[in-house]
Amino acid sequence: MKVPSPKDGPLLDDAAGRLIRPYTVSGGRTRPTAALDLLSLVMATGTVPQTHLGPEHATALGLCDGPTSVAEISAHLRLPAVVTKVLLSDLVDCGAVTARAPRCNDSLTDRSLLEAVLDGLRRRL
Repeated sequence: MKVPSPKDGPLLDDAAGRLIRPYTVSGGRTRPTAALDLLSLVMATGTVPQTHLGPEHATALGLCDGPTSVAEISAHLRLPAVVTKVLLSDLVDCGAVTARAPRCNDSLTDRSLLEAVLDGLRRRL
């Protein structure tokens, strides 16, 4: 069995699954230092981190070229959301990324829009 290098992507083996436990990636930490939720948008600042970060940090940073949600980054990393939040908060703390809450759009709560979506779903089912 060939163990993939960090350059090959996440440390996964098709037969065995993840070779490194998710909470090992975050150093056992379960609470991020930055206030992030699944819809928070994260974007790289272009600043190079001055501290040594792990391969998952580098992969997460590479996913932040444009505004990307925490949920999307978590899916690409194949890590639990809380672990991804810890990694991203490390990147926020060192200035490599910025994070902001998604913009609230009042039209999303428009009753007529929700009814149209419901009608469309009913027609497809």
